[in-house]
Order: sequence, then C-alpha cells, then structure tokens
Amino acid sequence: MRVRHPQYGVGTVKTIAEHTADIRFETGERIVSPEAADLQPAEAQAAVSGLEQPLSVFVKDIVRTTIDELGLAKSDSTVEQLGIRWHKGRAVLHPADPSLQTKEVPMEVFFHKIVMIRNNLRVLEQKINAHPQLSDGEKSRCSSISRVRTAR
Repeated sequence: MRVRHPQYGVGTVKTIAEHTADIRFETGERIVSPEAADLQPAEAQAAVSGLEQPLSVFVKDIVRTTIDELGLAKSDSTVEQLGIRWHKGRAVLHPADPSLQTKEVPMEVFFHKIVMIRNNLRVLEQKINAHPQLSDGEKSRCSSISRVRTAR
C-alpha cells in the first residue's frame, strides 16, 4: 500500500510488524510506528456501506458499465476456422530494392517469432516493475510503452 508520511513524503509499505512498519521512501527504507507517525493513505480510498448485493456483483456491474462506455466490448462476430487456412502456408517478404532477394518464411515460424517477442516484452515489463531503483512514474511509463508495443 502507498502511504503518505508527514516528514518523508510518499512511500510503499513493505512489511508490517506489531508496532512498526518498513516503508520504502524515495530517500530510502525507514522503519516507522504507524500510529505515532500519522500515516495517511496516499491513494484514493473508497468505502461502500449499505450494499444490498454481493460485492462481486457490484464490481462486475461497474466493470461492465465501464467497458460498455469505453467501447471495449468484444465483438460477437468470429470467423470459424480462420487458422486452418494458414497451415503449411508461407509469408513472402519483398524488399523495396528489387535487386535484393525475397524471403519466404513458413507461417508456423512467423507466428512463433511473434509469440516469442510478445513473451519477451512481458518478461521485460515484469523486470521493470520489480526494479528497486525506478520510481513508480518511470515504471508506469515503461509498462505503458511495453503494452502499446505488445498490442501492435
């Protein structure tokens, strides 16, 4: 959880003991007493009272409404057996320079390479998110770039 300390600023709680908490701030890791330090949540908090439906139904309704308003709903139109027509096919790459030779790649190899690149980008994103010296803003920016590249 992200918390705000009056003296050290915003930090991330790493561990909590009975009377202390280890918090990583930009200036380094500190051990503080949460009650004495007047820690406050650094992120927005929500409280729902008087809910007359299960929380899971409440959250699903919010997510469904958000997806609909953003236009992110999955299309119902699917093409049956689209992949079968590509079995044993080849991708032909023609260079802009006509003096250079064209390159033929089996479709299985082509798609395997695409999946490999996507997986490598995901691993890179995990390493960035776990890096101890990057700020949250830097991690978020790197993750956004990775997601955009994966979506393309």
